[in-house]
Amino acid sequence: MQLSLIGYYSDFVVYPLVIAILGVAGLIEAGEEGTPGWIGTVLVCLGLWTLIEYALHRYVLHHVPYIKDLHDRHHVEERSPVGTPTWLSLGVHALIVVSVWLISDFAIASAVGCGLMLGYLWYVSVHHMIHHWHPSHPSYLYTLKRRHAVHHHIDDDANFGVTSIFWDRVFRTARL
Repeated sequence: MQLSLIGYYSDFVVYPLVIAILGVAGLIEAGEEGTPGWIGTVLVCLGLWTLIEYALHRYVLHHVPYIKDLHDRHHVEERSPVGTPTWLSLGVHALIVVSVWLISDFAIASAVGCGLMLGYLWYVSVHHMIHHWHPSHPSYLYTLKRRHAVHHHIDDDANFGVTSIFWDRVFRTARL
């Protein structure tokens, strides 16, 4: 959806703060003995984010009515402040954290939340950079920008992963 500039850029302020607060609280709860497991859970959920990102992009943004129309607008107006409002994405993350907390404990729930939110923050950051920056040619960011341009302008049934090509390779939707 069309966002104000404050709405568009709020992810870049709100998410680092929430991740830092949740991370500190979770590490305190985990204690010294639980810290390695907490970090491992964050890393697993960060990796899980890449699959969620791929699935959301491929199946929700390209097939769910209304959402598809909003995403099609992004394909046309790449540099306009179109995106998910922070209150909505953060609300979904909060629902996940609370759900995990109900079946587990706060340390695990905070690690899951931090991992998924770090993944989301990486996604929105990379997505912003590939549409607004001009990275140097042999870089990771340039490669992602080129792949995403193929998705936008040549084949919107390919290259659904914004931060990684991994799931596009697994599901045979990679196009270079």
